This record gives sequence, structure tokens and C-alpha cells, in this order.
Amino acid sequence: MAADDRLPFRPSALGAPYDRFETLPVSVVLDSVRSLYNVGAFFRTLDAARASHLYLAGISATPPHARLSKTALGADETVPWSRTDDVIALVAGLQAQGITVAAVETTPTAVDLFDWRPSFPVCVIFGHEVEGLRPEVVEACDVAVHVPMLGRKSSLNVATAGGIVVYELLRQYKQRHQY
Repeated sequence: MAADDRLPFRPSALGAPYDRFETLPVSVVLDSVRSLYNVGAFFRTLDAARASHLYLAGISATPPHARLSKTALGADETVPWSRTDDVIALVAGLQAQGITVAAVETTPTAVDLFDWRPSFPVCVIFGHEVEGLRPEVVEACDVAVHVPMLGRKSSLNVATAGGIVVYELLRQYKQRHQY
């Protein structure tokens, strides 16, 4: 979807400081996220945070789709998105544009999300709900980041993790740019 196809910018219902805020320089890649509801939830989260783009890859569904739209609640019509067949090439292209690319994955070297201080613009990549990201995708990224897990389970639903990551990036961007 081209930027011109987005619905018009709407000031935040929260008022200042968010009225000055147009686009969060954060994009997301979903690499083989299988649940249509999870994909729809990402559209809704990215719309809510005014993130810049959603890239869909692998088996991740694309609009239009009834189950995706059910969760997206119209955000699939407001968030710019595109389909990509080659995540590694996309990562390289984003990096060539000066965009920091982070794999959101639990690895031995992953940085705690709340300790990570990315430069903006940034792109975060999420993978399959069960298998996670392919090792070659993690390796192509600038950094791996993980959401801290304090309970007995060592994972979150991918859409829940996405919401946490996107809103932490919004918090950091707002703080750095004095919104």
C-alpha cells in the first residue's frame, strides 16, 4: 500500500504532546507468522502507534482477508504494508538505507529490550509463532533483542510481544525527541 493510500492523518485524541507526532520511524517484518489474527493484531498495533510500515513475508497472510480484518478493525486499510519474498534481501536493503534491523528472538546474545537503545529509524522482525526466526535471518540483523521473561513460560504470543516492543520503541522515541 502506498503512503498516499493511507487515510488522512488524524490528531491524537490524547492531545499534546501527541498532536505533533506524525509517524513513528519503526517498521515491522512478520516472517511466516501463521495466525491471521496475529497479523491483524500487528496491523492494529502499528496503526495505534503510527508506525511507518509492515512487511509481510513467508506464510504471513496479506489483506484482504476476513479473519485478518476482524482483528485489524480497519487498520489493514491505514497502515502501509507490502509483501516480500526475500527477508534477507529486505534486511540488506533496509540496512543500506541506514535503518537498524533487529531480530526479536530469544538467543544467548540477545539484548534485553529495556536495555536496548536503538538508533532510529529501526525495523524489528518477528517470526513464526512456534519456530521463531530462521537462524540466517537473525544473523543478517544488526542485533537480536528479547522481551524479558520472568515467569515459568519462556515465550509470549507474537502479537503480544509485538505490542510490547513497538510501545517500548514509541516510549524511547518520545523521550529522545521531547514529545
